[in-house]
Amino acid sequence: MPRAATRQRKQSFLRRLITPAIAIAALGYFGFHAMNGELGLVGRAMIERQVSELVSELELLTAERQDLYARVSQLRPASLDPDMLDERARLNLNLVHQNELVVLRPGHSYNVN
Repeated sequence: MPRAATRQRKQSFLRRLITPAIAIAALGYFGFHAMNGELGLVGRAMIERQVSELVSELELLTAERQDLYARVSQLRPASLDPDMLDERARLNLNLVHQNELVVLRPGHSYNVN
């Protein structure tokens, strides 16, 4: 009967370190990106800062929009006084009718063409 030969090889020192080295490298890689990545702890602080800036900008724009809405609502025909509109238009355009009397007051600047 032939004898079965079993030969055991002794693992080298470097072969035993390959698996732990790969595991440590993977943990280091993921740990680094968990801290410094775009969605990591540092990135989260930057995102929270951007959110607070955008919220304050939204509040400013909302207030500006409400102001503009209030000003536009005053121009609706239901709330507009035609005499006041005529007066403001004449003042801004420096126009008068031929049969109107103009009273110049001292201390005001007038454009005479």
